[in-house]
Amino acid sequence: MNVLIVIPTRYASTRYPGKPLVQLTGASGEARSLIQRTWDAAQQVTDIARVVVATDDNRIRIAAESFGADVVMTSPECANGTERCAEAVGNLGGDYDIVVNLQGDAPLTPAWFIEDLIAGLADCPTVDIATPVLRCNGHALNGFLKDRREGRVGGTTVVFDRDKRALYFSKEVIPYTSDSYTDAGITPVFHHVGVYAHRPSALAAYRHWPVGPLEATEGLEQLRFLEQGRQILCVEVDARDRQFWELNNPEDVQRLEQMMAEMGMK
Repeated sequence: MNVLIVIPTRYASTRYPGKPLVQLTGASGEARSLIQRTWDAAQQVTDIARVVVATDDNRIRIAAESFGADVVMTSPECANGTERCAEAVGNLGGDYDIVVNLQGDAPLTPAWFIEDLIAGLADCPTVDIATPVLRCNGHALNGFLKDRREGRVGGTTVVFDRDKRALYFSKEVIPYTSDSYTDAGITPVFHHVGVYAHRPSALAAYRHWPVGPLEATEGLEQLRFLEQGRQILCVEVDARDRQFWELNNPEDVQRLEQMMAEMGMK
């Protein structure tokens, strides 16, 4: 498979302006920007033809090129990462079988999440998109619920059918459960990991579809595919005791740095 990884990123984040250039200090005491750590994560994935950073901001371009990243410039009119990814592929050209959209705020994404995702899409020729999901233990679920109680947007959750086709994604915690869980307890809630593997044709079509009411309400770009009747395969991945979190809010910097320290990530 000829696979391209695109890391879409922008400076003018609504919730956290300048987020891609925020410094994250690892276990060794070395600070690297969020975009560099995401680039580093992409470099660990095997059998990838090319990795590029897609941005509309020269500050990000300069920072990314300083650590050796391949950068493609895109329009500031891109409404979300998927649109930016689609434009980047159009600008680059190339005959890719799969395009991976690795969001620029997910530096803790393990390589095997992406490798399992690519394999899952390759094995399902009728599916347009694949995305990884991670079953929450009680510790993760309770963290999501705490974030929502305190008015923070935490991780995205997803529900899917018996064939692992997504039914819905939400920034609320779904499905609802009235049960209580210990930190190690197994829960019915799945954390959606913000990575996507696309067939290029589906990615190209996405740019021309209008934003639907669900995407507009939740602010989740993947809902545009569901509103157009496209299937999204949810690939359950194994954390292998690896902690995972995305940088959504300024408060998440400390959380990510603590996780990197605990995992010994430089």
